[in-house]
Amino acid sequence: MRFAAGRAVRACFHCRAGDGRVGIYNRDVYSPEVLDHFENPRNAGDVETPDATVQLENPACGDVLKLTLKLDGDRIADIRFRAKGCVPAMACGSAITELVKGKKVEEARRVSREELVRKLGGLPEASSHAGHLAVDTLRALLAKS
Repeated sequence: MRFAAGRAVRACFHCRAGDGRVGIYNRDVYSPEVLDHFENPRNAGDVETPDATVQLENPACGDVLKLTLKLDGDRIADIRFRAKGCVPAMACGSAITELVKGKKVEEARRVSREELVRKLGGLPEASSHAGHLAVDTLRALLAKS
């Protein structure tokens, strides 16, 4: 499976243009923070020699998020993501890494979907799956560390 770390996406139903074209997203639907994380993703790619790797897929829409992690003691020294999916899925992958990078593992375990959504300036209701996927993937990753 190939992952996108930036602009190219396979759009979900709510990302489609009015004429049905896939891959075009409506900038009016998303907050400036979501668009910024989508267009300028942070921590995209893979950690070299990771301590843990997890990849989850949302079976309902097919979005995939992969997180890789490097620890320094009990701190998250590096965390990176790869995503295949809609605009919010990619933005959530980027934002979740920013939320936890440098934190202690126990602190990172307490990051909530609500905190992620606040960081992104909100998500449309049709995009709530993206926040769940990011937090679920983070929790699975931390359980392996």
